[in-house]
Amino acid sequence: MAWLSSLFEKRNLNNPSTPLSAPADWLWDAFGARKATTGVRVTPENALETTTVWAAVRMISSTVATLPLVTYRHTDAGKERAREHPVYDLLHSRPNPEMSSFIWREMTMAHLLLYGNAYAEIERNGRGDPVALWPLFPTNVRWERIGGEKVYIVRVEGQEVPLPAENILHIPGFSLDGHTGLFPIDLARNSIGLAKATEEFGASFFGNGAAPSGVLTHPGKLGPEGAANLRESWQKLYGGLSNAQRVAILEEGMQWNPLGVPPEHAQFLETRKFSVSEIARIFLIPPHLIGDLERATFSNIEHQSIQYVTHCIEPWTRRIEQEINYKLFDDRSHFAEFVLEGLLRGDSAARSAYYREMVNIGALTINEVRELENMNRIEGGDTPRVPLNTAPLSGDGKEAA
Repeated sequence: MAWLSSLFEKRNLNNPSTPLSAPADWLWDAFGARKATTGVRVTPENALETTTVWAAVRMISSTVATLPLVTYRHTDAGKERAREHPVYDLLHSRPNPEMSSFIWREMTMAHLLLYGNAYAEIERNGRGDPVALWPLFPTNVRWERIGGEKVYIVRVEGQEVPLPAENILHIPGFSLDGHTGLFPIDLARNSIGLAKATEEFGASFFGNGAAPSGVLTHPGKLGPEGAANLRESWQKLYGGLSNAQRVAILEEGMQWNPLGVPPEHAQFLETRKFSVSEIARIFLIPPHLIGDLERATFSNIEHQSIQYVTHCIEPWTRRIEQEINYKLFDDRSHFAEFVLEGLLRGDSAARSAYYREMVNIGALTINEVRELENMNRIEGGDTPRVPLNTAPLSGDGKEAA
């Protein structure tokens, strides 16, 4: 890996001031693990150790993965499913022999949320038709221009392999240059670092028997060995959660003087609640979907779910659709599209009212409604219907004779 060799040439890893057991900041930064203001290193991998990040990434990734991704063809009447097209099975069932469509899309969405970019190599047959989509880890891919052409450089087993842009499915997240998505975890490292620091504090607090550190004072003078023995025996007897609330016996006039601020004074719980809201804001996900029901009510939770689809899920699906349609279809008479209607239907009463209105104005047929409800088609269900007590209007707005 040339980039790694050049990095090590600039910095001496054998320098005693930079041992690998305690890497310096420059080494952490080189691997994308920048330090938050709290002092906690934040990477996409350890960010998932924060329950709110884990819940948000899983929720959005799973939502996108469960949506039907259907290949259509344009027709004079609109569109129809193109089940015979080779891309149909790639997107709907099996993008490659080693993973299902659900797994591939869930992983692709996770890469977008954590790294800001998602990549896949397009394997083509002799005719140039896509036959497989092989995922590429985001940190192993970069792009550059060679001879004026955009080329993706993929790192494989220590070797850098150039691939033409038409054979790389690249879905960037929010970008400032139009080519590479920004690194969301790095941009949000302070918020995520605060959440991680709060969790570590809570774990350490309860791991120490829910008692803050303090000072043992002795009326006499202890030598280094005596102080070390006293500290070790005290920690053994009273340290850890299993020893919480044990009665301490102090001899020879010793006193225990606790130090630190009680968690309620340090607003420990409030800080954790704030971190949940902050991370939910980063991913544009309603808090109730990641387990925070503090502000959720029966009157607003349905609207929040609809906003989740329109403001969070739909922008992501549009990014994926547009890249797929450009890279996988040559004739432009076919296209792929996510089916979002299922997420916007609401409860059964709301769906019934919606379907009734759409059927009554001829916007949906009975079979189209049955397809949305995952029911089999029926004979005669493809004919649009309108109520008998309505009549067409002429161009001047008067009822036709």
